[in-house]
Amino acid sequence: MEKYDDLTVERLHDGIEIVISAEHRFGTDAFLLADFAAPRHKDTVCDLCTGSGIIALLMYQNFKPKHIDAVEIQQKAHDQLLMTLERSRINDITPILGDLKDYRPEKPVDLITCNPPYKISGTGAKNETEAVTIARHEVFCTVEDVCEAAKRALRFGGRLCLCNRPERLCDIMVAMRKNGIEPKRVRFVSKTPETSPWLVLVEGRKGGNSFLAVEPQLYVERPDGEYTEEMRRIYRLDQNTL
Repeated sequence: MEKYDDLTVERLHDGIEIVISAEHRFGTDAFLLADFAAPRHKDTVCDLCTGSGIIALLMYQNFKPKHIDAVEIQQKAHDQLLMTLERSRINDITPILGDLKDYRPEKPVDLITCNPPYKISGTGAKNETEAVTIARHEVFCTVEDVCEAAKRALRFGGRLCLCNRPERLCDIMVAMRKNGIEPKRVRFVSKTPETSPWLVLVEGRKGGNSFLAVEPQLYVERPDGEYTEEMRRIYRLDQNTL
């Protein structure tokens, strides 16, 4: 950790210690996407725009897929994941430094996850650092770039799972269909039943037939301000401390 002076460590479960920084940390959306994607033990997985590697780590921790590639374009985030894997003695995640547009696995994968930049480049207030801007705005990749990468890398019948802001749902579905990935499952996430959704989770299947399941809305908090039972399960709050 000597190369950077702003790194800290947070404990997940099962002895996993993730290295984070001001630019590359994580939030609730990562936990929600990892749970939504739910890889099988036999799956080979790729997490695009992996950042600190949180989604790859959560899938490894909770579902134990066969293997996970974790692709990230920013050097610092990639280095953080390398340190995390060394600290936590994890060998089933392969960090890949590079552009997702260049990702070509040796064999097609079963599942691709991506928590992509939410904001269209040139819109909204830019953040203080270039690294955060890249993570939150479509500077180096767009939703369509993600879907094109998934088209190349997924096996026939493989799944692409994304999360984004609800206002980007049409962009996601158009990009999926354009690349032969049929939207199959959608779930909205709200803080409470009284608030509008702040996140949408979308699953598409390469070569899938036309049928979309809209799942029950996920609520983060109960009326008393405590987490709902589903969020407690996702956070594993009844097992150990986060």
